[in-house]
Amino acid sequence: MQPFAAIAEKAGIAEMPPSQALIGGEWADTHETLMVETPAYAESIARIARSQPEDVDAAVGAARQAFEGRTGDWPSWTARRRSEWLLAFAAIIEADLDHLAALECLDTGKPMTQARGDIAACARYFRFYGGAADKLHGETIPFESDFAVMTLREPYGVCAQIIPWNYPAQIFGRCVAAALAAGNTVVLKPAEDACLSVLRLAELAVQHALPPGALNVVPGQGREAGAALAAHADIDHLSFTGSPETGTEVAKAAAVRHVPLTMELGGKSPQLVFADADVDAALAAVVRGIIQNAGQTCSAGSRLLLQREVAEVVLGRLAERFSALRCDAGEADADCGPLINARQKAKLEARLAAAQADGVRVMAQGRLADQAPASGHFVVPQLLVDIPAGHEVLREELFGPVLAVQVFGDEAEALQLANATDFGLCAGIWTCDGGRQLRLAKGIRSGQVFVNNYGAAGGIELPFGGVGRSGHGREKGFEGLKSYTRLKTVAIRHG
Repeated sequence: MQPFAAIAEKAGIAEMPPSQALIGGEWADTHETLMVETPAYAESIARIARSQPEDVDAAVGAARQAFEGRTGDWPSWTARRRSEWLLAFAAIIEADLDHLAALECLDTGKPMTQARGDIAACARYFRFYGGAADKLHGETIPFESDFAVMTLREPYGVCAQIIPWNYPAQIFGRCVAAALAAGNTVVLKPAEDACLSVLRLAELAVQHALPPGALNVVPGQGREAGAALAAHADIDHLSFTGSPETGTEVAKAAAVRHVPLTMELGGKSPQLVFADADVDAALAAVVRGIIQNAGQTCSAGSRLLLQREVAEVVLGRLAERFSALRCDAGEADADCGPLINARQKAKLEARLAAAQADGVRVMAQGRLADQAPASGHFVVPQLLVDIPAGHEVLREELFGPVLAVQVFGDEAEALQLANATDFGLCAGIWTCDGGRQLRLAKGIRSGQVFVNNYGAAGGIELPFGGVGRSGHGREKGFEGLKSYTRLKTVAIRHG
């Protein structure tokens, strides 16, 4: 039985999502298509559109016409009406959860439990921003006695969004829901490696009577559709999630036209465990923080800093947990799934081989489940120790289930090690000392800091973004909603 058929039988999926681009409310054929491969089996399962610059241009044009009211009635929708649509759409996503989760599981390779969590999170984004849409407002400013001064929050217009393959449904939710809630129109370019859930979500949006042109989706390759969208002359705002290298090119394209840009580019996030920490809670979070989505998570806790007094004990217990981890296809719902493609697997394996040649030791590792597909792009979780100072595995994002361990003596050294990377997305601090919690939370160079937890269960309400090579701007929460608006000041002299 083919892998898709196996999941389809379990989840009741009748068909794949459209293999076309969504432009102006209609599904449009592109000149060419791309094959979609499932990473657990390395088998082709579907086709998607291979959008070209002319398709991107048509999508941007449709978004512009929709925003200006030449097609559909999106601009005339009140904040309350947008709110009602977004809230209703959240319920539609939840009703289609089994179907969407099966697509996400098959397309990305992630375990089914994680896929279901991603779809639930997507629905929560639409519910959160649906609730926020009619609560977005400006302020009045006290000024001279004969003036009334106010600020207005207005939509940018056409928002271009380029999203990655690791969390297609979740990032669709956090980008599209926020942009629509603020009154913008959207042109979305999903990753060619995994976008089946995105296409299904777009299909549901059309069925749910989203006005034509409010949402447009142009699947395809980054160097074709992505580059054309980033460089398009008629976009008003750009958001990008992906690698720092690609992010640099996107930023250059935006800079030419001074387009405002939100970028989330990855991380090398540390978790700091002190001698007074709740070790049981920390261990569970440390393992979960690196194996989720096979470590292909920008906010993965990929570095572990242990205080010397507890290092030996914590490492022993952590090694036991790593040795018990199993990798398998997503529908088996094991601890860890495959990497997204053969290229990512080869790249990670080469870096790990180089690290071992440099003296880095694999203290413990998981294994493939007995029934795991031999053709899958699996790399088992690995616990690395004896790492030379400044080594690549401590500085660079590996994007796999690999945890690099360092030992520190005191708080000052812990802070120095935590900040010894150009990334700054997330950090975890495990200690019962309240003063230390606050000192480190202030001192760590990072966009998010979690104390005695890691990730806050996704934190849809919590502003998210990085510093340094992790990017700039914020998504999630009200800050994410505000980022899709421009602020206008109105000063009225009334005499």
